[in-house]
Amino acid sequence: MILGKVCGTVVSTVEHPFYDGRKQLMVRAITPDGAFDGDKYVIAIDLVGAGVGETVLVQDEGNSARQLLDAAPNGPVRSVIIGIVDQVAESA
Repeated sequence: MILGKVCGTVVSTVEHPFYDGRKQLMVRAITPDGAFDGDKYVIAIDLVGAGVGETVLVQDEGNSARQLLDAAPNGPVRSVIIGIVDQVAESA
């Protein structure tokens, strides 16, 4: 899983039919304190109504993503946004 910040929306005129009606967002990885974690980013299908600027939790593993979307075993998806994060707290 990846903790990340949504930094953009992906818009395309031609896409695989699997993506019809599905919002795709660009998510850049962050550390628990909110700083960007290098240059790592993913394009993820939004399952929770996230928007630009929000901190999110991304499932970045193809098989789990396909199961969440009820897709075929070789469906063209790897990453899905599964939660909007309100707060990150360190444990003592």
